[in-house]
Amino acid sequence: MDKIRWGILSTANIGRQRVIPAIQHSNNGMVAAIASRGIKRAQAVAREMDIPRAYGSYEELLADPDIDAIYNPLPNHLHAPWSIKAAEAGKPTLCEKPFAGDAAEAQEMVDVFKSRNILLAEAFMYRFHPRTQRAKQLVDEGVVGKVKLMQASFSFLMSPDRRAGDVRMKKEMAGGALMDVGCYCVNVIRLMLGEEPERVTASAVWADSGVDMNMVGTLKFPSGALAHFGCGFDAVPDSNYEILGDEGQILVESGFVATANAEQVIHVWRGDKHEVITIPGVDHYQLMVEDFADALISGRPPRFDPQDAAENMRVLDRLYISARV
Repeated sequence: MDKIRWGILSTANIGRQRVIPAIQHSNNGMVAAIASRGIKRAQAVAREMDIPRAYGSYEELLADPDIDAIYNPLPNHLHAPWSIKAAEAGKPTLCEKPFAGDAAEAQEMVDVFKSRNILLAEAFMYRFHPRTQRAKQLVDEGVVGKVKLMQASFSFLMSPDRRAGDVRMKKEMAGGALMDVGCYCVNVIRLMLGEEPERVTASAVWADSGVDMNMVGTLKFPSGALAHFGCGFDAVPDSNYEILGDEGQILVESGFVATANAEQVIHVWRGDKHEVITIPGVDHYQLMVEDFADALISGRPPRFDPQDAAENMRVLDRLYISARV
Protein backbone atom coordinates (compact mmCIF):
# COMPACT_ATOMS: atom_id res chain seq x y z
CA MET A 1 0.00 0.00 0.00
CA ASP A 2 1.51 3.34 -1.02
CA LYS A 3 -1.59 5.52 -0.61
CA ILE A 4 -4.19 5.55 2.13
CA ARG A 5 -7.82 5.77 0.97
CA TRP A 6 -9.55 8.24 3.26
CA GLY A 7 -13.23 8.48 4.08
CA ILE A 8 -14.51 11.84 5.34
CA LEU A 9 -17.18 11.66 8.02
CA SER A 10 -19.35 14.73 7.24
CA THR A 11 -19.16 17.78 5.00
CA ALA A 12 -17.93 20.15 7.75
CA ASN A 13 -16.16 23.34 6.73
CA ILE A 14 -12.82 22.36 8.26
CA GLY A 15 -12.78 19.28 6.08
CA ARG A 16 -13.80 21.01 2.88
CA GLN A 17 -11.58 24.03 3.36
CA ARG A 18 -8.47 22.53 4.92
CA VAL A 19 -8.18 18.78 5.45
CA ILE A 20 -9.66 17.38 2.22
CA PRO A 21 -7.39 19.60 0.06
CA ALA A 22 -4.46 18.60 2.26
CA ILE A 23 -5.16 14.90 1.71
CA GLN A 24 -5.59 15.46 -2.01
CA HIS A 25 -2.21 17.19 -2.18
CA SER A 26 -0.49 14.65 0.05
CA ASN A 27 2.03 12.14 -1.27
CA ASN A 28 0.53 9.13 0.50
CA GLY A 29 -3.21 9.62 0.60
CA MET A 30 -6.35 10.16 -1.44
CA VAL A 31 -9.95 11.02 -0.56
CA ALA A 32 -12.00 8.03 -1.66
CA ALA A 33 -15.42 8.87 -0.19
CA ILE A 34 -17.41 11.39 1.81
CA ALA A 35 -20.58 10.96 3.85
CA SER A 36 -23.30 13.29 5.04
CA ARG A 37 -26.66 12.81 6.77
CA GLY A 38 -28.28 13.30 3.36
CA ILE A 39 -27.15 11.87 0.04
CA LYS A 40 -27.75 15.10 -1.91
CA ARG A 41 -25.39 17.08 0.30
CA ALA A 42 -22.74 14.37 0.11
CA GLN A 43 -23.05 14.17 -3.68
CA ALA A 44 -22.80 17.94 -4.06
CA VAL A 45 -19.58 18.13 -2.07
CA ALA A 46 -18.20 15.05 -3.82
CA ARG A 47 -18.76 16.73 -7.20
CA GLU A 48 -17.32 20.01 -5.98
CA MET A 49 -14.17 18.41 -4.60
CA ASP A 50 -13.70 15.57 -7.09
CA ILE A 51 -14.32 12.79 -4.56
CA PRO A 52 -15.20 9.43 -6.20
CA ARG A 53 -17.95 8.21 -3.84
CA ALA A 54 -20.67 9.81 -1.73
CA TYR A 55 -22.79 8.25 1.01
CA GLY A 56 -26.03 9.45 2.56
CA SER A 57 -25.18 8.05 6.00
CA TYR A 58 -22.09 7.71 8.15
CA GLU A 59 -22.81 4.00 8.63
CA GLU A 60 -22.45 3.36 4.88
CA LEU A 61 -19.06 5.03 4.82
CA LEU A 62 -17.79 3.01 7.77
CA ALA A 63 -18.99 -0.19 6.10
CA ASP A 64 -17.05 0.50 2.88
CA PRO A 65 -14.24 -2.11 2.69
CA ASP A 66 -12.23 0.16 0.38
CA ILE A 67 -11.76 2.85 3.03
CA ASP A 68 -8.47 2.60 4.92
CA ALA A 69 -8.84 5.54 7.32
CA ILE A 70 -11.46 7.96 8.61
CA TYR A 71 -11.24 11.69 9.21
CA ASN A 72 -13.87 12.77 11.75
CA PRO A 73 -14.71 16.53 11.75
CA LEU A 74 -18.22 16.14 13.18
CA PRO A 75 -19.47 18.54 15.90
CA ASN A 76 -17.64 18.06 19.19
CA HIS A 77 -20.34 16.00 20.91
CA LEU A 78 -20.18 13.46 18.06
CA HIS A 79 -16.41 12.95 18.06
CA ALA A 80 -16.47 10.12 20.59
CA PRO A 81 -19.53 8.12 19.44
CA TRP A 82 -18.62 8.13 15.76
CA SER A 83 -14.91 7.57 16.33
CA ILE A 84 -15.81 4.57 18.47
CA LYS A 85 -18.10 3.32 15.69
CA ALA A 86 -15.15 3.71 13.32
CA ALA A 87 -13.01 1.60 15.66
CA GLU A 88 -15.74 -1.06 15.78
CA ALA A 89 -15.67 -1.04 11.97
CA GLY A 90 -11.89 -1.51 12.06
CA LYS A 91 -11.10 1.95 10.70
CA PRO A 92 -8.09 3.97 11.89
CA THR A 93 -9.29 7.48 12.72
CA LEU A 94 -7.95 11.00 12.71
CA CYS A 95 -10.37 12.91 14.95
CA GLU A 96 -10.73 16.67 14.87
CA LYS A 97 -9.99 18.72 17.99
CA PRO A 98 -11.19 18.93 20.69
CA PHE A 99 -10.87 15.16 20.94
CA ALA A 100 -14.22 14.59 22.69
CA GLY A 101 -16.96 16.23 24.72
CA ASP A 102 -15.12 15.56 27.98
CA ALA A 103 -12.24 13.55 29.43
CA ALA A 104 -14.33 10.44 30.12
CA GLU A 105 -15.33 10.21 26.47
CA ALA A 106 -11.75 10.85 25.39
CA GLN A 107 -10.41 8.05 27.57
CA GLU A 108 -13.08 5.68 26.28
CA MET A 109 -11.97 6.46 22.72
CA VAL A 110 -8.34 5.80 23.57
CA ASP A 111 -9.15 2.53 25.31
CA VAL A 112 -11.43 1.24 22.53
CA PHE A 113 -8.87 1.89 19.80
CA LYS A 114 -6.04 0.49 21.91
CA SER A 115 -7.97 -2.70 22.68
CA ARG A 116 -8.39 -3.26 18.95
CA ASN A 117 -4.85 -2.17 18.05
CA ILE A 118 -6.24 0.47 15.67
CA LEU A 119 -4.56 3.81 15.00
CA LEU A 120 -6.11 6.93 16.54
CA ALA A 121 -4.87 10.53 16.59
CA GLU A 122 -6.10 14.02 17.38
CA ALA A 123 -6.03 16.59 14.56
CA PHE A 124 -3.99 19.39 16.13
CA MET A 125 -2.37 20.43 12.87
CA TYR A 126 -0.15 23.18 14.36
CA ARG A 127 2.01 20.54 16.10
CA PHE A 128 3.26 19.32 12.73
CA HIS A 129 4.52 22.71 11.56
CA PRO A 130 8.34 22.92 11.60
CA ARG A 131 7.95 26.23 13.44
CA THR A 132 6.29 24.45 16.40
CA GLN A 133 8.90 21.72 16.36
CA ARG A 134 11.71 24.29 16.28
CA ALA A 135 10.20 26.24 19.18
CA LYS A 136 9.96 23.02 21.21
CA GLN A 137 13.57 22.18 20.36
CA LEU A 138 14.72 25.61 21.54
CA VAL A 139 12.91 25.13 24.86
CA ASP A 140 14.31 21.62 25.34
CA GLU A 141 17.83 22.85 24.53
CA GLY A 142 17.56 25.40 27.32
CA VAL A 143 17.77 28.45 25.13
CA VAL A 144 15.54 30.38 27.55
CA GLY A 145 17.05 28.70 30.60
CA LYS A 146 14.58 27.33 33.12
CA VAL A 147 11.03 28.12 31.98
CA LYS A 148 9.27 30.37 34.47
CA LEU A 149 6.26 31.77 32.62
CA MET A 150 4.29 30.97 29.48
CA GLN A 151 1.30 32.62 27.89
CA ALA A 152 -0.92 31.69 24.95
CA SER A 153 -3.91 33.31 23.30
CA PHE A 154 -6.38 32.37 20.60
CA SER A 155 -9.40 34.48 19.73
CA PHE A 156 -11.50 35.64 16.80
CA LEU A 157 -14.62 37.67 16.12
CA MET A 158 -17.75 35.59 15.57
CA SER A 159 -20.32 37.97 14.09
CA PRO A 160 -23.60 38.29 16.06
CA ASP A 161 -25.71 37.21 13.07
CA ARG A 162 -23.71 33.98 12.81
CA ARG A 163 -23.93 32.94 16.44
CA ALA A 164 -27.53 31.67 16.48
CA GLY A 165 -26.87 28.78 14.10
CA ASP A 166 -23.23 28.02 14.89
CA VAL A 167 -22.63 24.66 16.59
CA ARG A 168 -19.83 26.26 18.62
CA MET A 169 -22.48 28.31 20.43
CA LYS A 170 -24.50 25.25 21.49
CA LYS A 171 -23.87 23.80 24.93
CA GLU A 172 -25.50 20.47 24.02
CA MET A 173 -22.95 20.11 21.21
CA ALA A 174 -19.98 20.73 23.53
CA GLY A 175 -19.43 24.21 22.15
CA GLY A 176 -17.60 27.13 23.71
CA ALA A 177 -14.43 29.14 23.29
CA LEU A 178 -12.30 26.78 25.40
CA MET A 179 -13.39 23.78 23.35
CA ASP A 180 -12.90 25.52 20.01
CA VAL A 181 -9.76 27.63 20.39
CA GLY A 182 -8.69 27.50 24.04
CA CYS A 183 -7.87 23.82 23.60
CA TYR A 184 -4.95 24.92 21.39
CA CYS A 185 -3.62 27.15 24.17
CA VAL A 186 -3.77 24.34 26.72
CA ASN A 187 -2.19 21.93 24.26
CA VAL A 188 0.77 24.13 23.34
CA ILE A 189 1.44 24.95 27.00
CA ARG A 190 1.52 21.25 27.87
CA LEU A 191 3.63 20.51 24.78
CA MET A 192 6.25 23.16 25.44
CA LEU A 193 6.54 22.51 29.18
CA GLY A 194 6.38 18.72 28.82
CA GLU A 195 4.41 18.14 32.01
CA GLU A 196 0.87 18.14 33.36
CA PRO A 197 -0.48 21.00 35.50
CA GLU A 198 -0.95 20.31 39.19
CA ARG A 199 -3.39 23.20 39.63
CA VAL A 200 -5.66 25.12 37.25
CA THR A 201 -8.00 28.08 37.63
CA ALA A 202 -10.32 29.79 35.17
CA SER A 203 -12.82 32.61 34.77
CA ALA A 204 -15.29 32.92 31.91
CA VAL A 205 -17.95 35.15 30.41
CA TRP A 206 -20.95 33.01 29.49
CA ALA A 207 -23.26 33.42 26.51
CA ASP A 208 -27.03 33.09 26.89
CA SER A 209 -26.76 29.66 25.28
CA GLY A 210 -24.64 28.46 28.21
CA VAL A 211 -21.26 28.24 26.45
CA ASP A 212 -18.19 30.22 27.41
CA MET A 213 -17.87 33.22 25.12
CA ASN A 214 -14.45 34.16 26.53
CA MET A 215 -12.21 32.44 29.05
CA VAL A 216 -8.91 33.06 30.80
CA GLY A 217 -7.07 30.34 32.66
CA THR A 218 -3.97 29.75 34.72
CA LEU A 219 -1.92 26.59 35.11
CA LYS A 220 0.72 25.75 37.72
CA PHE A 221 3.21 22.98 36.95
CA PRO A 222 5.33 20.73 39.19
CA SER A 223 8.51 22.33 37.83
CA GLY A 224 7.38 25.67 39.22
CA ALA A 225 6.46 27.09 35.81
CA LEU A 226 3.28 29.15 35.61
CA ALA A 227 1.19 29.61 32.48
CA HIS A 228 -1.86 31.61 31.52
CA PHE A 229 -4.04 31.79 28.45
CA GLY A 230 -6.96 33.71 27.01
CA CYS A 231 -9.45 32.58 24.38
CA GLY A 232 -12.63 34.01 22.96
CA PHE A 233 -15.29 34.38 20.30
CA ASP A 234 -15.71 38.16 20.37
CA ALA A 235 -12.19 39.58 20.53
CA VAL A 236 -9.99 40.56 17.61
CA PRO A 237 -8.07 37.68 16.03
CA ASP A 238 -4.99 36.62 17.98
CA SER A 239 -3.07 33.34 18.19
CA ASN A 240 0.30 33.89 19.84
CA TYR A 241 2.31 32.03 22.44
CA GLU A 242 5.34 33.15 24.41
CA ILE A 243 7.80 31.31 26.66
CA LEU A 244 9.88 33.17 29.26
CA GLY A 245 12.76 31.66 31.18
CA ASP A 246 15.46 32.95 33.49
CA GLU A 247 17.86 33.38 30.55
CA GLY A 248 15.72 34.22 27.53
CA GLN A 249 12.40 34.47 25.77
CA ILE A 250 10.67 32.91 22.75
CA LEU A 251 7.73 34.49 20.93
CA VAL A 252 5.72 32.70 18.24
CA GLU A 253 3.21 34.99 16.55
CA SER A 254 0.14 33.44 14.91
CA GLY A 255 1.38 30.19 16.36
CA PHE A 256 -1.73 28.12 15.63
CA VAL A 257 -2.53 29.41 12.16
CA ALA A 258 -0.24 29.54 9.17
CA THR A 259 -0.98 30.30 5.55
CA ALA A 260 0.21 27.37 3.45
CA ASN A 261 3.67 27.95 2.03
CA ALA A 262 4.04 31.36 3.72
CA GLU A 263 7.33 31.89 5.54
CA GLN A 264 7.04 31.86 9.36
CA VAL A 265 9.32 33.24 12.07
CA ILE A 266 10.26 32.67 15.70
CA HIS A 267 11.56 35.54 17.82
CA VAL A 268 14.24 34.64 20.34
CA TRP A 269 15.79 36.91 22.97
CA ARG A 270 18.85 36.01 25.03
CA GLY A 271 19.42 38.93 27.30
CA ASP A 272 19.27 41.96 25.02
CA LYS A 273 20.23 39.98 21.93
CA HIS A 274 17.33 39.44 19.52
CA GLU A 275 17.33 36.73 16.83
CA VAL A 276 14.69 36.02 14.21
CA ILE A 277 14.59 32.38 13.10
CA THR A 278 12.96 31.95 9.70
CA ILE A 279 10.99 28.80 8.95
CA PRO A 280 10.06 27.90 5.34
CA GLY A 281 6.34 27.81 4.65
CA VAL A 282 4.45 24.52 4.58
CA ASP A 283 0.87 23.28 4.77
CA HIS A 284 0.69 21.92 8.32
CA TYR A 285 -2.61 20.17 7.53
CA GLN A 286 -0.82 18.25 4.79
CA LEU A 287 2.03 17.32 7.12
CA MET A 288 -0.52 16.08 9.66
CA VAL A 289 -2.40 13.80 7.25
CA GLU A 290 0.84 12.54 5.73
CA ASP A 291 2.13 11.60 9.17
CA PHE A 292 -1.04 9.67 9.95
CA ALA A 293 -0.97 7.89 6.59
CA ASP A 294 2.72 7.07 6.96
CA ALA A 295 2.04 5.59 10.40
CA LEU A 296 -0.59 3.32 8.84
CA ILE A 297 1.60 2.31 5.92
CA SER A 298 4.71 1.65 7.99
CA GLY A 299 2.92 0.17 11.01
CA ARG A 300 4.28 2.67 13.51
CA PRO A 301 2.45 4.66 16.21
CA PRO A 302 1.27 8.20 15.39
CA ARG A 303 3.73 10.99 16.24
CA PHE A 304 1.52 12.09 19.14
CA ASP A 305 0.09 9.39 21.39
CA PRO A 306 -3.73 9.54 21.61
CA GLN A 307 -3.40 9.36 25.41
CA ASP A 308 -2.09 12.92 25.17
CA ALA A 309 -5.48 13.91 23.74
CA ALA A 310 -7.23 12.43 26.76
CA GLU A 311 -4.85 14.29 29.09
CA ASN A 312 -5.60 17.55 27.28
CA MET A 313 -9.32 16.93 27.81
CA ARG A 314 -8.71 16.36 31.52
CA VAL A 315 -7.25 19.85 31.78
CA LEU A 316 -10.21 21.33 29.87
CA ASP A 317 -12.60 19.59 32.27
CA ARG A 318 -10.76 21.04 35.25
CA LEU A 319 -10.83 24.53 33.75
CA TYR A 320 -14.59 24.32 33.24
CA ILE A 321 -15.09 23.18 36.83
CA SER A 322 -13.08 26.16 38.06
CA ALA A 323 -14.81 28.64 35.75
CA ARG A 324 -18.28 27.58 36.91
CA VAL A 325 -17.56 28.04 40.63
